Amino acid sequence: GGFYHDTGEGGVSRYHRQGGGDLVWELGSGYFGCRAADGSFDAAKFADTASDPQIKMIEVKLSQGAKPGHGGVLPGEKVTHEIAEARGIAVGQTCVSPPAHSSFSTPIEMLEFVASLRELSGGKPVGIKFAVGNRWETLAICKAMLETGLRVDFMVVDGGEGGTGAAPAEFLDHVGAPLRQALVLARNALVGTGLKGDVRLACSGKQISAFSLASSMALGADWVNTARGFMFSLGCIQSLNCHNNTCPTGIATSDKARQRGLVVADKAIRVRNYQRNTVKALMEVVGAAGCEHPCELTPRHVMHRVTEDIAYTAERAYQLVRAGQLLNAPDETQLAQEWRMAQANSFLPAS
Repeated sequence: GGFYHDTGEGGVSRYHRQGGGDLVWELGSGYFGCRAADGSFDAAKFADTASDPQIKMIEVKLSQGAKPGHGGVLPGEKVTHEIAEARGIAVGQTCVSPPAHSSFSTPIEMLEFVASLRELSGGKPVGIKFAVGNRWETLAICKAMLETGLRVDFMVVDGGEGGTGAAPAEFLDHVGAPLRQALVLARNALVGTGLKGDVRLACSGKQISAFSLASSMALGADWVNTARGFMFSLGCIQSLNCHNNTCPTGIATSDKARQRGLVVADKAIRVRNYQRNTVKALMEVVGAAGCEHPCELTPRHVMHRVTEDIAYTAERAYQLVRAGQLLNAPDETQLAQEWRMAQANSFLPAS
């Protein structure tokens, strides 16, 4: 297809490596692919896997939009030999991903963990993926970067509308900030602290159309990830049976009979065409805006309807902060209170 593949948190499998494509290794709280017997992080296993030249970046998943702060369970009946091989767990044994990482618990500790992964991987870019909850938590990460001099190479902001059929309905519908709100916060945090030049910003969460991509990039995203769009191109009908091993289209199941519905030779072409046609449509939108490249899109290209007869540019509608404003004049921003609450040594608010 000519585009990179995020592995998801289940480890780097033999199938990810087929075809020689570029990979971003997502590392969740289960540390699959670099997991010790007790479920903790194993540095030696990580270094061994990360040395694979196909792995271009490492993404530490703090949370995901579909079920932020929830963790996950992979039923034992779905743990086949292939999945056990990728995850480093026992065949047929139910596997739990805890809600939080065991390797760190504060913003500074998280940055130290990221720095260690960068060193263990031979200098490959290491970033974080998260759904926005309390705004001071995102600002705390920025304060920690300023205090320590350590940096994440990128942030991927996952909107609360992100989905998986394995997520509880309440989490799917109500927990986590929506992408537009979360992306604006992350953009304001990085720009307001002068870190945007050091940290690349990406986003995900129902990003399935050219307009979704264009508007997100205009608001500060350097690139956009999508899972849902590719799932649709595979034939996903959103039956919400991902965790039951009864996916009717054969996508999210290890049941051989059901997997027959997923005809790789046909679906691969559909996946490739979805990506190519979406990027083509994006460039048509970019050209219509008078730009030559998506990086030229700015908040002034996005109009937001405030009332029935009034529309503002995104710059005004979302109260975007200026470069360094959180450092020089935080009280002039809408983040003044959360900025005071944020602290580098804890995700909890300062009292």
